[in-house]
Amino acid sequence: MEDEEMEKKVQQYLHRKGFRLTELALQEERNRLSTTSLSDVSLSRSDNDPARYYDGYNKLRTWAYNSLDQYKHELLRVLYPVFIHCFMDLVAEGHTQEARSFFHRFREDHELMHSRDLQKLEGILSPLHLEEMDLARSLRENKFRIKLCEYSYELLLQYLQKTQALVMLGIINERIIFEVSAGQPSLISDDADVVALVGTSKDLAKQINQKEVHWGLLEDSVEERMEKALSDSDKTEAESKDADAEDNNKKKSSEGGKQGGPLNKKLKKDKVVGATGKNNKSEASMVSAAPRVKPELTLPATPVEVEQSILEDLRNRAQLNNLALPSVSFYTFLNTHNGLNCSSISNDGSLVVGGFSDSSVKVWDMAKIGQPAKTSSSQGENGSSQGEHMSSTSEGKRPYTLFQGHSGPVYSAAFSPFGDFLLSSSSDSTIRLWSTKLNANLVCYKGHNYPVWDVQFSPVGHYFASASHDRTARIWSMDKIQPLRIMAGHLADVDCVQWHVNCNYIATGSSDKTVRLWDVQTGECIRMFIGHRSMVLSLAMSPDGRYMASGDEDGTIMMWDLSTGRCVSPLAGHNSCVWSLAFSCEGALLASGSADCTVKLWDVASSTKALKVDDTKAGSTNRLRLLKALPTKSTPVYNLRFSRRNLLFATGALSLGS
Repeated sequence: MEDEEMEKKVQQYLHRKGFRLTELALQEERNRLSTTSLSDVSLSRSDNDPARYYDGYNKLRTWAYNSLDQYKHELLRVLYPVFIHCFMDLVAEGHTQEARSFFHRFREDHELMHSRDLQKLEGILSPLHLEEMDLARSLRENKFRIKLCEYSYELLLQYLQKTQALVMLGIINERIIFEVSAGQPSLISDDADVVALVGTSKDLAKQINQKEVHWGLLEDSVEERMEKALSDSDKTEAESKDADAEDNNKKKSSEGGKQGGPLNKKLKKDKVVGATGKNNKSEASMVSAAPRVKPELTLPATPVEVEQSILEDLRNRAQLNNLALPSVSFYTFLNTHNGLNCSSISNDGSLVVGGFSDSSVKVWDMAKIGQPAKTSSSQGENGSSQGEHMSSTSEGKRPYTLFQGHSGPVYSAAFSPFGDFLLSSSSDSTIRLWSTKLNANLVCYKGHNYPVWDVQFSPVGHYFASASHDRTARIWSMDKIQPLRIMAGHLADVDCVQWHVNCNYIATGSSDKTVRLWDVQTGECIRMFIGHRSMVLSLAMSPDGRYMASGDEDGTIMMWDLSTGRCVSPLAGHNSCVWSLAFSCEGALLASGSADCTVKLWDVASSTKALKVDDTKAGSTNRLRLLKALPTKSTPVYNLRFSRRNLLFATGALSLGS
């Protein structure tokens, strides 16, 4: 107000004194200032205009779809990160209605590749949801890595400069890291890992994957010792048989020439059998040819009786290949009423465990099923006799052993390698160790802050690993209540965990769509595997330690080479979540179990042989051959395990609704 009065007085003074030019100059200056302030107001209004997101994205989308076919598939990769950040920015600014219409207008472009993410993002209706939803928070805190060739990158920059698309330029600059490569554009078939959510560091995955991985087997492992003992005994048996055969031949040849014909036929038959035996042994050589490494953990001693049982199993092991497929024993849970969350099988198939939503853990002894029921005992956390009394009176016909102690749904259960211990993890954020011999709870491990989704014993027992909603994996030993190592780095829940066969590494699969390999001794991430398009739910390590298989929510399985960090073979065969994966003992076959009610067997040996031949060819991808699909009537497959004798065990709960 005072400024206006001052201006009036100055103008009156200039008019009275006759300074006409000065008066006009002052008036022009005042008009110029008022117009600039008005333009600033209009500019600020346009800055808050929700239509700028729609127009900017629509123009970018039209330009990308009209690009040259050679570069189009690369430029289209930019659209998905821009689309979701436009949507989330609109929600954050309070334009909920405009955000909904924008989302529904353009979601069809990304439905094929990112359907599960879009289903989750569709539920965002207010700025508060952006903070509460894990996926939205992860998308806003981290950057997308997109692979482009040099020319595609230049085309994109030229478009953004010419059109002055400031909103799109801002989003691309803030939310995307470009990995630009010289030469021709990448193949359309390589689109699995070209768009990936990574941390804020630009070259994080590249830096991690340059570290060295010693993927071989342990020196002087129990199985190796047993195999040597078995091969030595086989040699002595073969030598004695050869000596006996020679003696018989001499006797028969001295008896006369008439028997020469059938004898020759028999010898030829023996040679054929010997040849097939050699072929089977060549399949097993995948494991024996693997390099040997020293253990980084102090390994427990193996009891003599356990060594004897391993020797017996190896002696009776069935040799599997693409012609000799395994026998499958499927355990079906009936009348679970959707209460079964997880199940697992002991190494020899004698025990089966189920983890339930009512916080109970139940163990079935396969040898006792079908026998007349005896009074079974139930053990609570403190092993009270009250539980035993209840079971003997009211539920005397129960065919299982009941373990109670958790205070929330049980999400994972795993037997120790020799079946004497059992681990269970729950939404109550604890892990419990049970004795299958004493039928009692021994330890409750507390360390995670949120539900524990998975727990797995190491191949030698004693140590175990857990995966949780708190985005960490932890390594424990049975004799300590605190974790030995904490593996932190995933951008979302760690959904599954698996030990490497040499116990020096663990692998983790996450909802951030990546798989990571961690060094047990240092706790560092030494491999990051990018390629899945949905959360990773299952992992398996090959017996020679070189390859790893991972299965996701969409039904895709990927085979990874641990030494290079590359995907050697994507497998598309399931049409629903892959809940379990297992390699046969010699590594020739991979079994996968899915929510689509099938078990599928894949030929690993021939595909990896072809891969070694094609290693020199750049960009060669081999797909594993599907050998057989084994459908159940209506039972989603929860868990798979090959016994030491190469019998395949599977479990699932009958689902009449599927």
